[in-house]
Amino acid sequence: MSSFFPSDLLGFWADWVRPSAGLPTVLWALLLAAAAAAGHLVQRYVGMPKVIGYSIVGTVVGLAGFEGVIWPLQGTSLFLVELGVAIVLFEAGGRLPLRWFRHNPMILVQSLLEASLTYFGVFWILHWLDVPDPVANPIALISIVASPAVLMRVIIDTRASGPVTERAMTLATLNTFYALALGYAQAGLIEHAPLGLIQKLQPVLVVLGMSFVVGALMALSLRSALRVMSPTSENTSILLLAIIAAGAALAAHFGGSAPLAALIGGVLLKALNPKPWTWPRQLGTAATLITMMMFVLVSIVAAQADWSLPVASMVLAMIGVRGFAKIAGVAIANPGSGASWKQAFWVGCAMSPLSSIALLIASAFVTASPLLGAMITQVTLPAILLMEVLGAVIATIAIHGAGESSTPWFPEAFRAVEDTQR
Repeated sequence: MSSFFPSDLLGFWADWVRPSAGLPTVLWALLLAAAAAAGHLVQRYVGMPKVIGYSIVGTVVGLAGFEGVIWPLQGTSLFLVELGVAIVLFEAGGRLPLRWFRHNPMILVQSLLEASLTYFGVFWILHWLDVPDPVANPIALISIVASPAVLMRVIIDTRASGPVTERAMTLATLNTFYALALGYAQAGLIEHAPLGLIQKLQPVLVVLGMSFVVGALMALSLRSALRVMSPTSENTSILLLAIIAAGAALAAHFGGSAPLAALIGGVLLKALNPKPWTWPRQLGTAATLITMMMFVLVSIVAAQADWSLPVASMVLAMIGVRGFAKIAGVAIANPGSGASWKQAFWVGCAMSPLSSIALLIASAFVTASPLLGAMITQVTLPAILLMEVLGAVIATIAIHGAGESSTPWFPEAFRAVEDTQR
């Protein structure tokens, strides 16, 4: 190179060159650009939600050996996933219909039965496959989760509304609450000797207590801000995002759960704020970017799992039992819930996705016990990778099957070709 450029020119150029943010920043920027383009193309040409495109890009990069994410999650990557989940759960908590439970308590029965059947069904099948109980228990807890993040993106992209959509989102939010409270508490006890019932409940109460305190502070702060600020203001959106980020960091620091604190904060804000409050439009782009990054991160990490035939059989058995248990739990408690049997079936199908929340709980177990955590993630990471994509497809089919999508299920590109031919 020096033969083409004089040494004086090279020296002059070296004096002017300044270190940038670094190659990893460039790679992440290009990765997000590719994910955005893939999401658009998947929706346009396949008629599926954009989250599938995000996941595919992350999967390809993860399988290629991208080293930009450390497992178990820690530092910036952990905070970004927690922030993305917190934003989704804060909105989900703000939409949780508490009055609905009072008028229709069978919704809570459906939620508890669906979560219980999922846990015991997955635990039994793993025990039958000779998986040790200390490993089968965390996997069964993680299986309870139905990803509100994936489901919300599917709802947005399909422009869905109706009883199946609302019930699926409500049940997904509730079983996320159970899984977060129990999962983070169990992660702290994974290497302890067998304990009594009271000793097992104590960590659950600590996680719930600290998350409730942080969530209450978030709700009170936003309630005070909404007294003097317009809900549609850009400054309100920035304040909202900043408080969610601060709450996520505080909850994790003091022994609570960042996603759980955000969920509780959203529920309390809805209870404290008597005026109708909607998610600010100005937060849409920022929230979409953060959640997109979250989905890409999850796919990259999950794609780096060790795959083998025995693991694949366990993963498929777990996914099959989990899907059947969710449909059965919703259907068994369906009488008196106000939904038809067909709607109950589609609700159970819509609750199939696994994604970021399952990854966070799995990361907590790996951090608490690297040895047992490695055995847990051997099953959970492939399941998360598969059900982030396949779950989004099943949820989309469920919403269209229930007839609650306001957009026809036909790719835009095909409609354009059809219109041209006409």
